[in-house]
Amino acid sequence: MSLRIGILGAARIAPAALVKPASTHSEVVVAAVAARSPERAQAFATRHGIPAVHSSYEELLADPDIDAVYNPLPNGLHGRWTRAALEAGKHVLCEKPFTANAAEAGEIARLASASDRVVMEAFHYRYHPLALRVEEIVASGELGTLQRVETALCFPLPKFLDIRYRYDLAGGATMDAGCYAVHMARTFSGGETPSVVSASAKLRDARVDRAMTAELRFPSGHTGRIECSMWSSSLLKISAKVIGSRGALSVLNPVAPQAYHRLSVRVGDKRRTEKFPRRASYAYQLDAFAGAVLRGEPVKTSAEDAVETMSVLDAIYLAAGLPLREPS
Repeated sequence: MSLRIGILGAARIAPAALVKPASTHSEVVVAAVAARSPERAQAFATRHGIPAVHSSYEELLADPDIDAVYNPLPNGLHGRWTRAALEAGKHVLCEKPFTANAAEAGEIARLASASDRVVMEAFHYRYHPLALRVEEIVASGELGTLQRVETALCFPLPKFLDIRYRYDLAGGATMDAGCYAVHMARTFSGGETPSVVSASAKLRDARVDRAMTAELRFPSGHTGRIECSMWSSSLLKISAKVIGSRGALSVLNPVAPQAYHRLSVRVGDKRRTEKFPRRASYAYQLDAFAGAVLRGEPVKTSAEDAVETMSVLDAIYLAAGLPLREPS
């Protein structure tokens, strides 16, 4: 059996996130694409060897030969088209952030639970062996009692007309970069969902953040901090740090370790580093999605998990005095 996936939109992320890993995957075929512009969809299909082009998203969802969709549309459209895909009986791999806000995430999670379809949020880092190893080290107790978790994702995006800065498309640094920082903080804290103690934003305009920091407190008692930006003095920072009563670990580039990574562990006076395969995190993610659809294997980034992450994002915006994002 093979999993036939259609792409909603000719997004820039699609080649790396899906097309390339699918090209060497024995169980996955990228079978169709649709875009707002038929010409753009055709050009994308020609460039990437995709056999079918649909004139609209609705037409792609109605295609009986498509088993699942990849949804890399702008943030504010994620919920609408994931909902439409479920109603059409398709499985969904949805780019992060899952929806515009926690209320919409809860709605989609309920629809997913009532269906027999797989709905998976595309936090690809979560499926890489590096993330699994960090999770294992923390759970083992090697670091002692957890005291603090700090995560960051900062990258430069000085193109202020980019859709990721548009409030009407649920944009902002916390949505596009902070969702990773929040999800990593949750993952490396044993899956706990924190409360937000405080948050401070640097603004692109009155409603859209270009950078954000937030202080967190977890149910187990340890604290946390997330930092994210699309334009700030922290031009490039992709990291995670977990501090315990007996030691600490730090990770350079936990988001895309295939490019470069370093995991360092210190316990007492002993230090070590660990290395991992350069296979792309997107490839591990596609393994998980195919396994869930074809064999019923569990996923780590479920719709229910997405509700928890979105609730923290909402709380950060409120703590920073900014409005919640709304569906487009």
